[in-house]
Amino acid sequence: MSTLHTLLLETIDEAAHSELEQQSTTTLAATPDADLGDEDLTDVEAIITRGRGQVTSQLLARCPNLRVIGRCGVGLDNVDVAAATAAGVAVINAPGSPAITTAEHTIMLMLALTRRLYPQVAAVKSDDWAVRARVDADECAGKTLGVVGLGAIGRRVAEVSTVLGMEVIAYNRTTRDDTEARTSVRMLPFAELLAESDIVSLHVASTPETQGLIGRAELATMKPGALLVNAARGALIDVDALLEALDSGRLAGYAADGVDPEPPAPGDRLIHHPRTIITPHSAALTASTYRRMCLQTIRNVLGYLAGSHYEAESVFNAAQLSGD
Repeated sequence: MSTLHTLLLETIDEAAHSELEQQSTTTLAATPDADLGDEDLTDVEAIITRGRGQVTSQLLARCPNLRVIGRCGVGLDNVDVAAATAAGVAVINAPGSPAITTAEHTIMLMLALTRRLYPQVAAVKSDDWAVRARVDADECAGKTLGVVGLGAIGRRVAEVSTVLGMEVIAYNRTTRDDTEARTSVRMLPFAELLAESDIVSLHVASTPETQGLIGRAELATMKPGALLVNAARGALIDVDALLEALDSGRLAGYAADGVDPEPPAPGDRLIHHPRTIITPHSAALTASTYRRMCLQTIRNVLGYLAGSHYEAESVFNAAQLSGD
């Protein structure tokens, strides 16, 4: 283990970095997308990245002894998982690590939409106290929330929303037979969830199957005046269809943590639309979550390489590597 060589594509939390350096020599790329030039990577056994460092098939080809890729976070948009799996390389992420903070961010966005928070704050900052006579706000209590994706984040959102007095229904693309009993959430087919929900909250990964999950047909199925919250990925949304629904007022509001692509072009119409609230893909960017994601990933990477203790569920491509 003392000869382990790790390539860091981005800086990580100091405590996690310290644990890594106790058992590995490290090379830090100058920038996340840096061309590593003539750097000899033949002895690299682990690559660590966060959200920007790109782990491409070209980089993998330069690391013939690579055994594991660690992503300090959950989403794997920046990792070529198929190429890694084909090369027999384990891909480790930190499932569940941002669940609390992302759920909090989701609830914040939902409340901001229902209470029309942003227009009120903007008006008051412009010395328009009379905005209080024009507030068209509502409350969450008594509303039906449809949670799409009942993983760690979706379950947390469901729990908090229930406390707020909301009726929570949910849809999972892959639902266990006992999901409804375990969560006390009524499970519905996707179209039925859209039709019954006052607010729809998205918590699914961006995959080829889920890109454009919400398009014209889905928006037309939703209740007139419904709200849509997306703390997952911008690629889940057909933006042209979304803008049409917002312009017509059929969709009363859209709140999201991020867009597709990122960063957006200056003047992006979705961001500047009066019915939207967009945050800069920052739901998981809290000090506590950052440290938790990095430590969880580093400890599982080191455990995997040592053949000792690691969380089996952290190996994203375990089934493919085992041939199951």
